[in-house]
Amino acid sequence: MTDPRFERFFTGKARDFLIRAINLALDEDGPDLTSMAVFSPTDRLTASIVAKEEAIVVAGLPIARLVLERMGQAENCELAFFAADGDRVPDRLVVATLVGPAITLLKAERVILNFLCHLSGIATKTAAAVAALAGSKTRLLDTRKTLPGLRYPEKYAVLCGGGVNHRIDLAEMLMFKDNHIDRAGGIPQAMAALRKAYHGRMESMPPVEIECRTLAEVAQAIAEAPRRIMLDNMDRDTMRQALAMVPAGIETEVSGGVDLDALAGIGALGPDFVSVGRITHSAKSADFSLLLKETGAL
Repeated sequence: MTDPRFERFFTGKARDFLIRAINLALDEDGPDLTSMAVFSPTDRLTASIVAKEEAIVVAGLPIARLVLERMGQAENCELAFFAADGDRVPDRLVVATLVGPAITLLKAERVILNFLCHLSGIATKTAAAVAALAGSKTRLLDTRKTLPGLRYPEKYAVLCGGGVNHRIDLAEMLMFKDNHIDRAGGIPQAMAALRKAYHGRMESMPPVEIECRTLAEVAQAIAEAPRRIMLDNMDRDTMRQALAMVPAGIETEVSGGVDLDALAGIGALGPDFVSVGRITHSAKSADFSLLLKETGAL
């Protein structure tokens, strides 16, 4: 059985990047000469993937099937899933079983667990951040602070934890950061340069976000009517004043060094979004084990 959310996310470019990551992981390991020496091609194992800590939010379980497909062994293996991505599972729960050739499962074991543990760690940390915002209108955004080559899987894990994806790449939303603004000479000049680059065809331009460090910059940004204004590294009082300035129709985002302890207070101020790099770059891997048992030979 396939996971609809997984299949919806991993299409086109996202799927291409995931397959490349799986292929690279398999290539890194090379041939499993030890298993090939000890087991015959007809020996089979049953592998159980077991949660080893409480309240893990699962992400990346369907990758197990893709790993076997990339090895050319999917038809020789039987998979059963007892949890779905996005589920919060208890300690000691068996989330999946795999039955197949011993040599195949022993080589696939670490690749499957590396993806599952890493992505489930992100989903679990994301879920904790989303819970901290409960009761507010503020939604949690991820960032581009992702591991090279793993952006799509990591952003998928954020979705599994209840977060919202933001800027998969640099072209999805055009963001004026401090270095752009300083180089252009100010927010109005930066926007003028952007309009010139698009030859005045604003309707063909991706949405624009402007990063603001001061209340003066917020006022300048409002005059440009962007899709979103980011309040960057502001203290709580300045943030409150800035949010009061921004009119309806322009989204607001709080960013810059936000930790989980600060989220409830930020949510109480009422921005539309808060972006948190920690949910990807500082997530601890979740703990899963893959337990193997011999099931005889073909």
